[in-house]
Amino acid sequence: MATTPARLRLRDLLDTRELVIAPGVFDGLSAHLTKRTGQTAAYMTGAGVAASGFGLPDIGLVTASEMAERARVLVDALGDVPLIADADTGYGGPMNVVRTMRSYDAAGVAAIQLEDQVFPKRCGHLPDKQVVDAAVFEQTLAAALDARPDENLLVVARTDARAPLGLDAAIERANRYAQAGADIIFVEAPQDAAEIERIAAEVDAPLLINLVLGGMTPIESAARLQDLGYAIAIHPGNLLAQASLAMLQHLCELNGTDIAAHLPSRPADFFNLVGMADWLKLDSTYAGKDASWA
Repeated sequence: MATTPARLRLRDLLDTRELVIAPGVFDGLSAHLTKRTGQTAAYMTGAGVAASGFGLPDIGLVTASEMAERARVLVDALGDVPLIADADTGYGGPMNVVRTMRSYDAAGVAAIQLEDQVFPKRCGHLPDKQVVDAAVFEQTLAAALDARPDENLLVVARTDARAPLGLDAAIERANRYAQAGADIIFVEAPQDAAEIERIAAEVDAPLLINLVLGGMTPIESAARLQDLGYAIAIHPGNLLAQASLAMLQHLCELNGTDIAAHLPSRPADFFNLVGMADWLKLDSTYAGKDASWA
């Protein structure tokens, strides 16, 4: 696809060095409301798409084609408001990443986010994450960068290494991915204010930070993030959390039940509303079984 006004707008926003705040959108209504309220950018949340669009937890169950189609819906609704779009791990090896890149480009997104988790991935604020070797993810980045037909389609490289490997490893990976050509770097789930500051000081690239309600990262103010030099702050769960709360309140009023039993306080609780415990039980059932071939 030729470049779009939304892609040029995102580049212009980043050039101002003012913090770009991107609420999480997941369907046509949330995208339209984001545009109508004058937001400068939006973030297609994989967790929100999985839960709202397919009734699934964010544990790698939604496919590349489903996500690309949802991206197209969001772009159509947002118009010239740039969409930063979650593409998980790229949905496979380098050739799969090339196809994902082409699909997201055709959908018109302004930036595509790829991460270094093992597939199937997990929400960045869930426990027990695993990451691939950094060299493997550099192949993912190379495939994405080579495949993009428009240099104004930005590539966001996310590392989830903080949880399994520690902050030093996450920062090392972040700088490697920047050197490999990623336009924006996303270190997922720093665990306190000091870690947020250290990432800003030690990663030499435009930075994205993920502010998840009830997640592992403390919610910093836009002013503080601006002072630290962060480029983008995404708020992926806020709209979906408010919508879910309103639905729960009305449903419990209809049948006179207590809403307290359903209210989530952290991401895992929310994903259990859409069956995460059942899916993880199913996964553990087969994890220890060896495949046999005739």
